[in-house]
Amino acid sequence: MTGSYRDGQAEWIEAERPSYYGGADDPYEAIKVIEAWGLGFHLGNVIKYIRRAGKKDRTPDGVLSDLRKARWYLERYIEIVQSQDARPIQVPRPGELIFP
Repeated sequence: MTGSYRDGQAEWIEAERPSYYGGADDPYEAIKVIEAWGLGFHLGNVIKYIRRAGKKDRTPDGVLSDLRKARWYLERYIEIVQSQDARPIQVPRPGELIFP
């Protein structure tokens, strides 16, 4: 995302929608899927990096890097879920934001 800051306030002039995330015309663009499914930060990043794998950097190292990032976020989320013990986990509904 590109933008400019004026008087300490973020004023986004233009949002980039790179093709490796699906692009604005793709119904499966990463941000659309993340919002439609109501995913939070960790699972949203899993989707983002899986969606991007092999598209931003087509080299084997680039693909593996994105897949490792997806795995890192997934493993981190699994640790969070396991640490919750018996407490229910808040899963947002589509369009809903949940803050701790």
